[in-house]
Amino acid sequence: MQAMTENAPPARAHYFPPLPQVSLPFEMPSQPVAIAEMADLFGVTHRTLHFYEEKGLITARRSGSMRVYDRVQIHRMAVINACREIGIPVAVIQELMEELAGATSETEANEMFHNMLARRKRELTSDISNIRRQMQQIENLLVAEEEEQALASPKPMSLVLSDIEKQCLGLMAEGYSAPRLARALNLEFEDLRRMEDGIIQKFQATNRFQAVAKAMLLGFVPN
Repeated sequence: MQAMTENAPPARAHYFPPLPQVSLPFEMPSQPVAIAEMADLFGVTHRTLHFYEEKGLITARRSGSMRVYDRVQIHRMAVINACREIGIPVAVIQELMEELAGATSETEANEMFHNMLARRKRELTSDISNIRRQMQQIENLLVAEEEEQALASPKPMSLVLSDIEKQCLGLMAEGYSAPRLARALNLEFEDLRRMEDGIIQKFQATNRFQAVAKAMLLGFVPN
């Protein structure tokens, strides 16, 4: 009696849907690669590959005790890696792979991939526009803050001093009293008082001692 398997139809080869063309930074291996080599080829960790397997993006098979990836899985990983490098979320990559599963030709697969790239380009263009707008808003806020601070701060008066004012300031720094200053500068007492008040205002001080201190800091009077 003949076995039933003799009349059974030959096993059908497993069908892999076409994938879009993606350039590889290396030559496609002729044999399946182990997980360590797969990770090295794409510059990812073992955990990343396991994660992609958990999400159904790639599939490893066993070769003895090793997990290996064939050419199809390397190609799929190239597509995934290209998507990740331009910031496409894993969920969107999953949608793309599901869409690619229905592709009937490489041309159709390329068109699906290019459509996804075009959408990502529009998203990035929008992001750039938003970033520029936000940067301008930050700049406006900073300028407004600086202007507000400038308005809140009293504007310094001119620090241009006449020769007699410089002389008066120097004597003030030496501790001359007002009457002694008036005599030293050959001024009437009231004229001396007006000069002192003018010097105090120019240094935005509240009294002669503060004016002298600011004058020293600004180099009008030697320490």
